[in-house]
Amino acid sequence: MNNIEVGQKLELHIEKMASRGQGIARYNGMTVFVEKAIAGETVRARVTKVKKDYSVALTVRVLEKSPHRIDPLCPVSEECGGCQLQHMDYEGELAFKKGEVKDALRRLGHIDVEINDVIGMDNPCYYRNKAEYPVAYVDGKTVMGLHKGRSHDVVPIDKCMIQNEKSQVVAREILGFIRDHGISVYDERTKRGFVRHIMTRCTRMGEVMAVVVAKEGSLPYKQELIDKLKTINGFAGLILNINPKETNVVLGDKNILLYGKDRIVDKIGDLEFYISPASFFQVNPVQTEILYSKVLKFAALQGNEMAIDAYCGVGTISLFLAQRAYHVIGIEAAGKAVRDAKENARLNNISNADFIAGRSENVMERLIKQDIKPDVIVVDPPRKGCDAAVLRSMGKMSPKRIVYVSCNPSTLARDLKQLSNMYSIKEVQPVDMFPRTAHVECVVLMSRVEQ
Repeated sequence: MNNIEVGQKLELHIEKMASRGQGIARYNGMTVFVEKAIAGETVRARVTKVKKDYSVALTVRVLEKSPHRIDPLCPVSEECGGCQLQHMDYEGELAFKKGEVKDALRRLGHIDVEINDVIGMDNPCYYRNKAEYPVAYVDGKTVMGLHKGRSHDVVPIDKCMIQNEKSQVVAREILGFIRDHGISVYDERTKRGFVRHIMTRCTRMGEVMAVVVAKEGSLPYKQELIDKLKTINGFAGLILNINPKETNVVLGDKNILLYGKDRIVDKIGDLEFYISPASFFQVNPVQTEILYSKVLKFAALQGNEMAIDAYCGVGTISLFLAQRAYHVIGIEAAGKAVRDAKENARLNNISNADFIAGRSENVMERLIKQDIKPDVIVVDPPRKGCDAAVLRSMGKMSPKRIVYVSCNPSTLARDLKQLSNMYSIKEVQPVDMFPRTAHVECVVLMSRVEQ
């Protein structure tokens, strides 16, 4: 019978880490997930949730410290849900992420292979090129910030340790403008208020685009805001996005250009890509270049191959492949992303990449009927992994190599297991795309098993 209660304080020894960065302990036979705890530590923790099969607790005091414990650089790390590993040094974080990949492959995929060390960053701070700050009233004051973990309560943030510094200057200027003019902000409970989010996107070359997301109407005193933002070096454009829906989705369908550019251009390697408010683009440009270089290495293209890039988004990986392949076909369900991919191909004068709008499983079946036989297939699916039909289609196409890019070790393990009867795993390379968080990206090379 469960004898743990919410509010109870427990002394716990942390046996290992969970995939979301919590410590895992046992108490009277029950699994306890302990926030802000590190494997090997003994902590005193307060129970915050009790379920039938597990409990959740928050560390309130560390009794025996891990050598990897540090004081967080971020002053609101205990509350903010943006980062999960601010209390761990970077060496420990990379080791945890390697272990997460290894554990998922063994436990869920029954795959026992060597995992390369995680490729980390020289400076794991201020790397994000995209920010979405909810705006709210907190204690009678208009603030911007991030949500608390597993909550929609906004934690006010003045400076974020992982967001681009120049983009934060722009966001703070917009917040000050909203405060100075008493512009109302959206309340999720009452569904009233004007400004919902402040969004910024920036490039490696120093350009920053700002988006004010509002429920409806026009932005008052907009010229005053424009004049202020124009004094910031690199400020490129201001957009008002209208989102009247009662939804957690940040952006609405309507964009109104108030000043400057409605899209900016960023680079990965020697390729350029258009970025508009809704464009999908990797948030860590330094690590993206490393990730894509691994994809190219694993694809081992010599110039005469056909390659398929499933879940291709705006064509970033496709265009990298096209530099070395004879022909590339990119497949993407989102029609807007396909249009962006075609435009990015034109921007880079690449003519050997074609993009098809449709679900990957449906398009690949059509390509099979057309007797299309790729030499290499690259997949970069969402966190839920590949659709089972996509895995079956890859088997039917029987390419020499499959390169699987994954942001979720659990679904990666599931999918690799499905492919293991036809393909052998040659290399697993984790890349730290999201420092200070529990997330890890992987790129896996698989080779066809010759019968």
